[in-house]
Amino acid sequence: MNRKQRHLIFERLQAADPEPTTELTYSTPFELLVAVILSAQATDKMVNRVTAALFPLANTPAAILALGEEGLKHHIRTIGLFNSKAGNLIKTCAILIAEHGGEVPADRKSLERLPGVGRKTANVVLNTAFGQPTIAVDTHIFRVCNRTRLAPGKTPLEVERGLLQSVPPRFLKNAHHWLILHGRYRCTARRPRCPECLIRDLCEFRDKTPEPTAT
Repeated sequence: MNRKQRHLIFERLQAADPEPTTELTYSTPFELLVAVILSAQATDKMVNRVTAALFPLANTPAAILALGEEGLKHHIRTIGLFNSKAGNLIKTCAILIAEHGGEVPADRKSLERLPGVGRKTANVVLNTAFGQPTIAVDTHIFRVCNRTRLAPGKTPLEVERGLLQSVPPRFLKNAHHWLILHGRYRCTARRPRCPECLIRDLCEFRDKTPEPTAT
């Protein structure tokens, strides 16, 4: 895929959705951090249902710590891996209070030191909460980039590096959200919705879903 194709892809995605954002519900960087940690192996809708009940009771590191690990488990028990997520969140809250004044740090090194926070989670927080031009490669972005040949790679890190090198600078801040939403609702895993895709003519995927046959 050449530079012109990449530029056209993001021009079209931008025209269709000028201000993309996460589908996780949050109002502070800390709420976003909690939601992203909870979202591992869970849908955004599931997480939003849990945080809609949790955040009115506890939406700061101190308030989460006050719940205690068992108390937190009670609130997030419908989420997959809730035992380990509760433990990580309690430890993370303690670190935020002890080392960052209860605030979420805006640098990768500090974020990745928090229990339950890997590169993908750090990228989401840096991009969505702090407006940094990072790209968190989840399963949707990995699939889209390899199918379209926008930034093919064998690992999420390879895809991330490819995107950072090839996405036109003015699109970098929002590229993360456009690609996730495209993979979630158009370039789906089992049967991509190619006939209604905005970038079908620019995509290099060979096995495009055909147009429905007229009867």
